[in-house]
Amino acid sequence: MIRAMMTAASGMKAQQTQVDTIANNIANANTAGFKKSELSFRAMLYQTYREPGAPTSQSQRNPIGLQVGTGTEIAGSTKTFSQGVLEPTNGKYDLAIQGEGFFRVRLPSNELRYTRDGSFHLDGQGTLVSSEGYIVDGAPTIPPDAISITIGDDGIVTTQNTESGTPSQVGTIPLFRFPNAAGLKANGGNFYSETPASGAASQAQPGLTGTGVIKQGYRERSNVEVVDELVGLILAQRNYEMNSRAIKAGDEMLQQVNQMLR
Repeated sequence: MIRAMMTAASGMKAQQTQVDTIANNIANANTAGFKKSELSFRAMLYQTYREPGAPTSQSQRNPIGLQVGTGTEIAGSTKTFSQGVLEPTNGKYDLAIQGEGFFRVRLPSNELRYTRDGSFHLDGQGTLVSSEGYIVDGAPTIPPDAISITIGDDGIVTTQNTESGTPSQVGTIPLFRFPNAAGLKANGGNFYSETPASGAASQAQPGLTGTGVIKQGYRERSNVEVVDELVGLILAQRNYEMNSRAIKAGDEMLQQVNQMLR
């Protein structure tokens, strides 16, 4: 009975973490470039009372064993990097990635972070920066006399100084890919950092070698589907309730035993 209560308690803890994860997904349903998380579960250790195939006589073996599980636990959380819907904006420095890849920004500490949130701006020095002012790594400097700026699907930045002038290329905005993007570490602020699980970042030109393309004047929405998350929330609540009922049943059984011993 005590074991049953502890087993059910592990289920309640797991479902609580599931609810926390779903709540975070829903809270970021309107966060640009956000990627939802999904939990995976695994069974905890089993207590073996009789080994499967144990001999029952000189010529016979037990066809089944006797094992009792001790509950469940969280195996890990995975970021799902499926494509979000591209939403048009009025910002000429708003960039969205259609396909695989990340933008890279450089923090004041010179650390590198990766993001799918292309809500960029131009600072006073003509440098492309994130909403926090972090420099977009590899992006060219925009001339101060530029009156027109075009960023192509291939990341090539073209500026025009006068209405009748000839457009000139000033550089390319690169994208970065990982062997295992799910292994990136989420740092908050829509940023990710490289880990041994993700592998090293490789720079690529947009549109080449399987890398996504850049869409100017668009912002990638979160890939959270609120309806799916609400269904998952209901299932997590029901599973939580069933585990709590198992604890209640174990408690009632203990009460009956206690009454019999009086």
